[in-house]
Amino acid sequence: MARTAPLRLLAQDADDLAIISAAMQDAVAKVGDITYEAKGRRLTIAFNRYCWEAGGNERVRSALQLGSVMKVQARRIRRNARDAVLEVLAVTFEPGEGPSGLITISCAGGGDLRVAVECIDAVLADVSQPWPTPRAPAHGD
Repeated sequence: MARTAPLRLLAQDADDLAIISAAMQDAVAKVGDITYEAKGRRLTIAFNRYCWEAGGNERVRSALQLGSVMKVQARRIRRNARDAVLEVLAVTFEPGEGPSGLITISCAGGGDLRVAVECIDAVLADVSQPWPTPRAPAHGD
């Protein structure tokens, strides 16, 4: 299988964020891999991303960083269960006043992270070499 270049994506509007969402579909992260730096106004999530763009059957360690963060809320995610695994379904943006709005990271099982931002400022970057995985994500009809 030919190796693809590591992903390095920047989102500054809702259309850009939709591309990051597609790349993050079926990514898995532990709750303990979510870091919110209130003073730096930054949310970082490290996860194992399924490489849809490589034809599948590979995962890669990746990180999503959101900047200009004003507040982070978790719903149906036990923050003290650091080893609990979250599976990302989608990343969406709901506009607010001006460039501000709400970024929602929706997870399987109904949990989500809601991130109030001044503007969309997101970076997705692969940080390791991909490795083979025998399990492909399965989506029901």
